[in-house]
Amino acid sequence: MGPVIGTAGGDERIGDEGYVVARHEGVTVVLADSATGLLYGLFHLVRLGEEAFGAARPAEHHRPAARLRMLDHWDNVDVHPVMGQVERGYAGGSIFWRDGALRDDLTRVRAYGRLLAACGVNAVTVNNVNVHATETLLLTDRLRDVAAIADRLRPYGVRVHLSVNFAAPVALGGTATADPLDEDVRAWWAAVTARVYEAIPDFGGYVVKADSEGQPGPHAYGRDHADGANLLAEALAPFGGVVHWRAFVYNHRQDWRDRSTDRARAAYDHFTPLDGRFRDNVILQVKHGPIDFQVREPVSPVIAAMPRTRVAVELQVTQEYTGQQRHVCYLAPMWSEVLGFRPWGPAGPGVAHVVAGDVADGAAGGGLVGVSNVGDDPYWTGHPLAQANLYAFGRLAWAPSSDPAAILDEWIGLTFPAAGGNDATGGDDGDGGRLREALHEIMDDSCGTYERYTVPLGVGFMVRPGHHYGPDVDGYEYTPWGTYHFADRDGVGVDRTRATGTGFTGQYPPPWSEVYESLARCPDELLLFFHHVPYGHVLHDGTTVIQHIYDTHFAGVEEVDRARLRWAELAGLVPDAPHARVRELFAEQLRCAEEWRDQVNAYFLRKSGVPDARGRRIP
Repeated sequence: MGPVIGTAGGDERIGDEGYVVARHEGVTVVLADSATGLLYGLFHLVRLGEEAFGAARPAEHHRPAARLRMLDHWDNVDVHPVMGQVERGYAGGSIFWRDGALRDDLTRVRAYGRLLAACGVNAVTVNNVNVHATETLLLTDRLRDVAAIADRLRPYGVRVHLSVNFAAPVALGGTATADPLDEDVRAWWAAVTARVYEAIPDFGGYVVKADSEGQPGPHAYGRDHADGANLLAEALAPFGGVVHWRAFVYNHRQDWRDRSTDRARAAYDHFTPLDGRFRDNVILQVKHGPIDFQVREPVSPVIAAMPRTRVAVELQVTQEYTGQQRHVCYLAPMWSEVLGFRPWGPAGPGVAHVVAGDVADGAAGGGLVGVSNVGDDPYWTGHPLAQANLYAFGRLAWAPSSDPAAILDEWIGLTFPAAGGNDATGGDDGDGGRLREALHEIMDDSCGTYERYTVPLGVGFMVRPGHHYGPDVDGYEYTPWGTYHFADRDGVGVDRTRATGTGFTGQYPPPWSEVYESLARCPDELLLFFHHVPYGHVLHDGTTVIQHIYDTHFAGVEEVDRARLRWAELAGLVPDAPHARVRELFAEQLRCAEEWRDQVNAYFLRKSGVPDARGRRIP
């Protein structure tokens, strides 16, 4: 789906959020069936720039591929003693909450609504999926605060959702139990939900993290996730609301000695037996990979395994494992790979079709969800260049087949006046062309650069426990959270095959179940995710695993240094303040990249005993 170009006999419906753009006899026209569609159409003209008022253009019909394009804020009302005001946020404090209360001035929230509309996002969750005591009260005593946020976002077509505590009936003193099959509990949720819609008539629904990392859920009562989700769906259904039930469920107290336990298997094992049991207004929210937003993971097999369930794919826009908005890491190429992945083979539908509901005989689409990277920083995202990830998330949710480089080009033209705007002729020559060219050099493959100096060939979690910034090769290797590389003197990687490992490869449909099972056919970039191999194993490019580790870590640091110097050349083309901020952040990125290089290379040199074939210094 995405942009639909009107042709004779084609599908030319405008749709609730769609619009038509045309230029005829010197007049540019935007048509829509709703105020929100008209707003999206006007932002489309902004993207076009002067091109919108040039040559005649036939009618173009545009409407979003995904009906739900949502950002989840992990914002806390109270400042959490460990996680702070925003959990996993790297752009300052919350734009909604401050020190236990709603912010007095919501002007920035209104500006945020305009920003979201410009990107194509139509929903937000205003609080953390880890719902603490004060945040539980947003459902009842502090509902007025949520309504105030909804009032500021409504003019921009953005609906508000709430993360809720599954045990809220008990926590708020309404019932003695939170058992989803208890009649008193059902009545409590129905009454509370009705009051929510009295205060916020266009309320979107609930987001729930249950039976996960210590959060309460239906398992405490011998019930399953379908029982829990359907309880809330029943309360929301009369008002058109939905419940996003997160599939991020796994054992975080496992024994690292037990090699049969595999965190990657968990979501599939928990949820696929429940396919077909969820109500129509339940959306199963699945992280794009089977682990946890690592820089390289396969696509989660759950996405293809729930044909009778609405599935939303969750991406992490905030850079928890990809540099925490201190490193340049343009994530759209990674997301584009995920959305373009075809679980049933080249002739089958892709992930984008699943989230849009375009799979034959499948459930309606659940949309795309991103963990927000926005805070109260003057640049919204802390790192000025991390704004591109927010923009790209919205644009890919609207049109998943969009080229990430083209999206970046749009963002450059909209963000930096010196780039010459987004018209067909501006910015191609002189300073504007230099700026565009430099930003593409810095950002196009920045996610690949980050991967090269951090984790090799699909390994995950080589980060410092807790804050997740910087290298610690064994930081999580012997903890209850999981085991991720199994490096020893002979080799490295996790055996997830059916033949000799955890059997995770069998969770994929053919042909991928066979591709990942095969050592010869498994893509190199995922080799160590699926297989334990000797350090001398030869990759498809002819390089050994150990030499690949050395080469990529040296190369990644060199790429960061080149990007740093390229940015320095842009002084005068970029306003002084953002130029200085990015220059300082590049210094930190280079320092951290060197630390990654040295720790990872030293670790594997000492494990393997194999020296670098090029004789470079490894500490």
